[in-house]
Amino acid sequence: MYNHENKTLWIAQAGEPLCLIPKMANRHGIIAGATGTGKTVTLKVLAESFSDMGVPVFLADIKGDLSGLCAPGKPSDAIAQRAAAMGIADFTYKAYPTCFYDVFGQKGLPVRTTISDMGPELLSRLLDLNPTQTGIMTMIFKIADDQGLLLLDLKDLRAMVQYVGDHRADFGTDYGNIAPQSLGAIQRALLTLETQGGDVFFGEPMLDIADWMRTDADGRGVINILDCVALYLQPMLYATFMLWMLSELYENLPEAGDLDKPKMVFFFDEAHLLFDDAPKALLQKIEQVVRLIRSKGVGIYFVTQAPADIPDDILGQLGNKIQHALRAYTPKDQKALKAAAQSFRPNPDLDTEQVLGELGIGEALISVLDDQGVPGVVQRGTILPPQSFMGPVDDAARQQLIDASPLKAKYSQTLDRESAYENLTARATQESAQAEQAQAAKAQAEQEKAEAKARAEQQKAEAKAQADREKAAAQAAKAQAQATRAAAPRGRQKKSEVEKMVDSAVNTFGREIGKSLVRGLFGSLKR
Repeated sequence: MYNHENKTLWIAQAGEPLCLIPKMANRHGIIAGATGTGKTVTLKVLAESFSDMGVPVFLADIKGDLSGLCAPGKPSDAIAQRAAAMGIADFTYKAYPTCFYDVFGQKGLPVRTTISDMGPELLSRLLDLNPTQTGIMTMIFKIADDQGLLLLDLKDLRAMVQYVGDHRADFGTDYGNIAPQSLGAIQRALLTLETQGGDVFFGEPMLDIADWMRTDADGRGVINILDCVALYLQPMLYATFMLWMLSELYENLPEAGDLDKPKMVFFFDEAHLLFDDAPKALLQKIEQVVRLIRSKGVGIYFVTQAPADIPDDILGQLGNKIQHALRAYTPKDQKALKAAAQSFRPNPDLDTEQVLGELGIGEALISVLDDQGVPGVVQRGTILPPQSFMGPVDDAARQQLIDASPLKAKYSQTLDRESAYENLTARATQESAQAEQAQAAKAQAEQEKAEAKARAEQQKAEAKAQADREKAAAQAAKAQAQATRAAAPRGRQKKSEVEKMVDSAVNTFGREIGKSLVRGLFGSLKR
């Protein structure tokens, strides 16, 4: 309950009011305790007080019972008696300005982010990738950034993974080795994420953190409730989403320095999920964000069962502590109880460890920072009753508020602008067309080559046939000549009587002519 007179948040009564100083509210805090000890009521009382102070609130509704903040509480004798016993003279029941969100868009305005905005590290944690696969994911994001490809939703990332896989030989020189096995593991993880609802979580319009930081007409801070009943069934998705929202606040809010009150207060319910199995590098970043975000005017309050659920480096940053009962049934429980008791500044009038196991429902050990930032001694107190409705509101009342929200028009319609999927699809179509053209040109060239080869072979065959014909003709002529010589007479034939007479006359005549021709000057025959 916000005390307008002394400007403090009255959260419990311990003989005297136990109050949280507004300017120390951004020094963060923890609400811890076993199941059923009153953590939810404490969270509601704090949320109501911050809203009354004009500070917007964001909180995760794991069980669905925080939706009652939008309706006035139902009068009861128990609450009236409790308020009277605490000296609350002006206790009233009232509703608080509330805006509902839901990652799946069923019980609130859709909450979306883009793949690029979440980044490779958180996405790899969400997909439960090993270090090698995380390195490949980082490489994929770098390639997308270098080529100006927007990664907005899952289909963009799947297309990008496929593109990198198809061209991994081209990227290997500049970006390093890209193992097909890692790409296959990433694709399978993306398919699993899609079946868990990741396809509705990633996309546009992306949540604008400025929409969390609103006040109503009366100056009260709007309480933004993320319905996590379904989301909590996917613990890794829930944890990653909450870390993304924290990183959004850290990255986008300007430095504010020391303020009289926070710009916003953030409640992480089931906080242990943020740290379970988180790699050391991620834990270091979370610790850095928690340490530095208070300078931007944001207070973070972790809600969990035991302080041991939170790493020591982060626990040391939480200045305001509200510890409900812890039950020590096992040696491990006893150790956790002792550690929780030792985390408080001792009160000489209080046995912290013993009291911690005896606290009733609605009671808590409380230590808050004073106006100098020094932790106060631990005190046992009873948490104030909430002024809003205890329990969930019905779906009709919730839907009425959702429909009346000024943000509905902004977030209700999904956008699907041109991004990596469309660009890579167009690029693949162009490459396919070019490949088809190249294939057709190659086929044409091969056909022309085959035709030229066929013509050459035909000419060669014709030349050979002509040569064979000429050779055959020559061989035939040769054979004819040989046959003719073979058919000619081989000796001298016997002459007829007429031929003999003719030969004798010719010979006689020849001799006579010969004698006349060869006689000398003196009439003698020359021999």
